[in-house]
Amino acid sequence: MRLLVGMGVSGQGVYLVDGDQAWNLTAVDERIGADLQALSEGRVDLASLPALKEKAKAEPLSSIVPGLPIKAPGKIICLGLNYVDHIKEGGYDIPTYPALFMRCTTSMIPAGAPMIRPSCSEQLDYEAELMVIIGKGGKHISEDAALDHVLGYTIFNDGSVREYQRKTHQWTPGKNFDATGPIGPVVVTPDELPEGAEGLKIESRVGSEILQSATTSDMLWSVARTIALISEYSTLEPGDLLAMGTPPGVGHAKTPQRWLRPGEVVEVEIEGIGICANPIVAEEDIVATEAAE
Repeated sequence: MRLLVGMGVSGQGVYLVDGDQAWNLTAVDERIGADLQALSEGRVDLASLPALKEKAKAEPLSSIVPGLPIKAPGKIICLGLNYVDHIKEGGYDIPTYPALFMRCTTSMIPAGAPMIRPSCSEQLDYEAELMVIIGKGGKHISEDAALDHVLGYTIFNDGSVREYQRKTHQWTPGKNFDATGPIGPVVVTPDELPEGAEGLKIESRVGSEILQSATTSDMLWSVARTIALISEYSTLEPGDLLAMGTPPGVGHAKTPQRWLRPGEVVEVEIEGIGICANPIVAEEDIVATEAAE
C-alpha cells in the first residue's frame, strides 16, 4: 500500500494512494487518526485499509497538501556514514560501527514545505536518504526478525548546514536547524518493495542537475542490521524514524562546493517510493514577510 498523510478536500487524515487518486481513510474510520501513529502502534490493522477505500470518496492526489507521516516521533535516529564513496568524499575512515546521531522534531518538515536556508550560513547541503518508519517496537531485536518491525519506507532529505556541523566533533548543530529535514510524502508498506528496500535507485537533483545517484544496495548497514544494532542500546517504539544515510555527491564534497540556493527546488527520488520536492527559502525573506504582515 501507498499511504499519504495530508490535508485534502475531506480534511486532514491518512490517505490511501492509487495512481493519481487518493482516499481519506480517516474520514471513514476515526480510529486511524491524523497521521500514521495509530497504524504504527497496531491500533488499526493495515490489512483492513483496502476495504475502507470503498467507503471513501476519491480525491485528486495533486489536491492534497502533504503533512508529516508521524507528527511527533519519539526518536529520529540517523546514520551519518552508510555509503563507502560518501565516507571517502568526506575524508573519514570506513567505520566498523555506524555513525549515529539524532534529529529533533523542529528540524523536520513535510514534502512541499519550504526548506529554510538559515541567515547565519549559506552552507545548506542536501542528502538523499531512505527513511524507515518503525511499526512494532522492541529491544534486542534480532537481525532475522528486524524487518517485521518496519511499518513502511519513505524519503528523507537530511538537510545539513555544514559550517555548523564542522564547529564541533558532535554533528548536532548542523543537523538540527529548523525546517531543514523534508520527509515524505508517500509511505510505502514493505510488501510493495524488495526485502529491506534494497536495490532501489536513489537520486537528488535540482531541475535537470543530478546531484547524487546511487542504489540502496550500496549501504554498508542494511535496514535489518541497523534495526538490530540500534535496538541493542535503545528500545525502538512505534513511530520512531530511522534515516539510512546518504550516497556520494553531497555539495560540500564538490569542486566548487554546491550549496542549495533560495529560489531552487530540491528533489529526492527513490525508486518505487516517489519524489520529495521542497523549495529553498532564505530565513531572512521569511522574517521580512512575517514583519510585513
